[in-house]
Amino acid sequence: MKISNLYGIIAVVALTAGLSACAAPTPVIAPVTMDADDLQGATVDLVVGQVLNINTGDLAVDSYSGKVADTSVAEFVAGREDGGATFNPGVKALAEGSTQVVMSNSNGGIQNLTFTVDVGK
Repeated sequence: MKISNLYGIIAVVALTAGLSACAAPTPVIAPVTMDADDLQGATVDLVVGQVLNINTGDLAVDSYSGKVADTSVAEFVAGREDGGATFNPGVKALAEGSTQVVMSNSNGGIQNLTFTVDVGK
């Protein structure tokens, strides 16, 4: 094999590898943030892959649990504290559709929060 052919092959491989690294990045979908107090009876619009970030105010983030009526549309994500970082509870949109979410608080004496999540494309 001639040296010029070898350089040509190396150039093609390098160009191919370089162009594949230029693929369009996956878009980041910003979360929707709402206070827990504002969710009662609300309808929250999300797109597939988006997250509803729920601000619990003065209540512990891990004191809430949630039930999603149609788990193929959305899932509840429990709040937690981990290594000094605080993660709010939320709802992640999984597929197009509409579902009801009921959140309850383990501290008792607090009314359940019932709201609807509508997920679009």
